Amino acid sequence: MTPIRLVAGFLTVGVWTFASRIAGFLRDILIASLLGAGPAAEAFLVAFALPNLFRRFFAEGAFNMAFVPMFAKKVEAGEDAAGFARDAFAGLAGILLVLTLVAQAVMPWLVLAMASGFRGDPRLDLAVVYGRIAFPYILFISLAALLSGVLNSLGRFAAAAAAPVLLNLILVAAMAAAAAAGWPVGDALAWAVPVAGIAQLALVWAAAARAGFRPRLVLPRLTPEMRRLAVIAAPAVLAGGVVQVNLLVGRQVASFTDGAIAWLAYADRLYQLPLGVVGIAIGVVLLPDLARRLRAGDEGGGRWSFSRATEFALALTLPAAVALVVIALPLVAVLFQRGAFVADDSARTALALAIYGAGLPAFVLQKVLQPLYYAREDTRSPFRFAVWSMVVNAALAVGLMPWAGFAAAAWGTTIAGWAMAAQLWHGARAMGPGARPDARLLARLPRIAAAAAVMGGVLWLAAAALAVPLAAPGLRYLALAGLIGLGIVAYFAAGFALGAFRADDFRNALRRRRPPPPQGQGPDGQP
Repeated sequence: MTPIRLVAGFLTVGVWTFASRIAGFLRDILIASLLGAGPAAEAFLVAFALPNLFRRFFAEGAFNMAFVPMFAKKVEAGEDAAGFARDAFAGLAGILLVLTLVAQAVMPWLVLAMASGFRGDPRLDLAVVYGRIAFPYILFISLAALLSGVLNSLGRFAAAAAAPVLLNLILVAAMAAAAAAGWPVGDALAWAVPVAGIAQLALVWAAAARAGFRPRLVLPRLTPEMRRLAVIAAPAVLAGGVVQVNLLVGRQVASFTDGAIAWLAYADRLYQLPLGVVGIAIGVVLLPDLARRLRAGDEGGGRWSFSRATEFALALTLPAAVALVVIALPLVAVLFQRGAFVADDSARTALALAIYGAGLPAFVLQKVLQPLYYAREDTRSPFRFAVWSMVVNAALAVGLMPWAGFAAAAWGTTIAGWAMAAQLWHGARAMGPGARPDARLLARLPRIAAAAAVMGGVLWLAAAALAVPLAAPGLRYLALAGLIGLGIVAYFAAGFALGAFRADDFRNALRRRRPPPPQGQGPDGQP
């Protein structure tokens, strides 16, 4: 993939992910307004988390981390990539059908595994009903994710990146219709989830057909390639399981405080915006690109791709992290505080958001560093690192609970995120120059951090000056928009002044043609 196509891929996935996150904000604003942090909201959030928990294994998580490099290398080598993808599609569909049927039978235990604080509480019965309705979403979204991996490996990012928008739009439409008709909003949300999964699968199915890959349902076959895929995927699945244990620990801690699951979920939505736009976009594009470069023996090009992805990620993530910490309360209050969501909910959610914000760079760095391992078909190292991170998360979330309450879950997540990023960074040193930052990246990172710090100071002063309009019903949206706009201007002004980035960077990214970096050497000589 040429540099311009790599940047274009980042932008395509990032723009569509941004659209999805904005639709997600609208979704969560409606949930907060109509259900607040009450029993129906918490029951739905736990039920919706169940298919998303397993989605991490089969969707954009473990399975695809093993599938995408193998598929991309077959495309590069001119082998039967389509046949390999069809076998993987059939095998995955068979596993998911069995999983869905089993989950329906054991749903009460699955809900308690997510939130044991629901035991003996009306929330449990409601969450079980919602869970049984929503769980089939895992079948549709995981198959859609496999087809998205095919499309991404072929350099076609738009349809796969646009699919998540459908989920949020359908949930918003379901809530609006239920509120207008007087139906239970929680019920409408639960039924909308599998409908959205079908819509997402249909979208990428059609895009894959246009790209020349026509998926069809056939009986699964245990071919030698499927065995190899299973061997490579197994550690990644286990690593995904460790990540889910981290999430489970957080929800268990939160489930013992009424409203805490909702507070953490709303905070999660806000920090997931930059994480999705930047981190996920880079991970989606970088993995197949690195796999192809390794197949072609292009070590220098791989280093260039990794360094530019890291630079691009941190240039956007560090200021976002600072903003989430400095103006957490204005963000939460303006976006969510209305109807059933009161001032106390805003304060608790803002606390969780600030803690998550401190971990945002670590979460994004994981998305940049993990492709270095998966492109080399090394899924065991990330698994080992994830186990240690799980230990850190569980110890902190449970150990801090008597003093920090529900916020212990957020602290555990953030510190474990930094532990995971540090292990990935340290482990990548053994991969050689292709996995190390180039001179330009090393020179620019301190300048990016300094520009973000300048922006943080400006935001802190401006938030204090705008305290009254930020709380005024008629002015708060305009005041928040002005505050964010001021932060953007301050960051880029400081960045240009400090040399964190240059105008040429943006002009080059927008050019239609740009020569690729030399074989064996990236354009890293100048910061």
